[in-house]
Amino acid sequence: MPNKALAEHFRQIKYTQLNSDVFTGTVTVDWNQIRYEYEHSKKVAGCVEASLYEVALTLRHFERLVGRCNSKQIRHNAIDKYILERGKEVIRSTVNKDIRNLRAFINWCRENMYVNGEIKIRELKEDERPVKSLSNTQIKKLLSTSKRYKTMWMRILLALGTGLRLRDIEIWRVSDIDFENSYVTTRSKKTRKSMGSRPVPVPIMAELKKYVSGLDAKQENIFTDNFSRYRWTKIRQKLGLEDFTFHDLRKTFGSVLAQRGVSTAVIQKLLEHSSPDLTNKVYTNVDPVLRHAVDQIPAGDWL
Repeated sequence: MPNKALAEHFRQIKYTQLNSDVFTGTVTVDWNQIRYEYEHSKKVAGCVEASLYEVALTLRHFERLVGRCNSKQIRHNAIDKYILERGKEVIRSTVNKDIRNLRAFINWCRENMYVNGEIKIRELKEDERPVKSLSNTQIKKLLSTSKRYKTMWMRILLALGTGLRLRDIEIWRVSDIDFENSYVTTRSKKTRKSMGSRPVPVPIMAELKKYVSGLDAKQENIFTDNFSRYRWTKIRQKLGLEDFTFHDLRKTFGSVLAQRGVSTAVIQKLLEHSSPDLTNKVYTNVDPVLRHAVDQIPAGDWL
């Protein structure tokens, strides 16, 4: 039976909760509401579909492994549990991608008064993997082997000369190209960044001009055919590059520049990276640079 003492007990609990929320400035909301509001805010901010999908996927995994936490339950112990459990399923680089998504999510929660206090999440240490990039000899063989496929050869050449992603090369239009000054206007589907005057190596621009001159006068896009993964695989197999991807041409671009002394800041700008660490760690193979540096040691004079 309810009595005065029990009513007073619950009044004290409610009073404590209310004052706690007022003091901390936080609002308690359930998981579904937080998730909906956050994903909606990302859409309003103009995030691309790929980024929205990654965010939604991370939150679904969090819900599966930790549960549907309300805002007060999003604490260090919940994050730690997720990282430990997720680490049993996937490699560290994938966990780190989730950590970056969660960090952005928690920062948003803090800004909207759903979470109080600092929740610092550090990424896991990853083993450094060698960057896949082609040598000059391999590049020549690749271009020679793909020469019989006109559009494939041009895609490869443009990737090597600009460092652009395949999907960004696919949307080039003839009107984007400034043949006289060797520039092209580019738009990134992933980052939604654009570069009004992206420089293109003069020899590659000359080849592009020849290619465009053979197109129909009314054709707006550089390419009207779809990228042939069958042909790309066939070319790679012939050269013994089975594990080499088209995206690795982008890494070759960055590596070639680094090996010739171009600064990380410039390479980062051309690759449209948000972080120089990404440019150095994932996209530039500086082994030849290190070799050249070590070769400066006069070891021969010592022996």
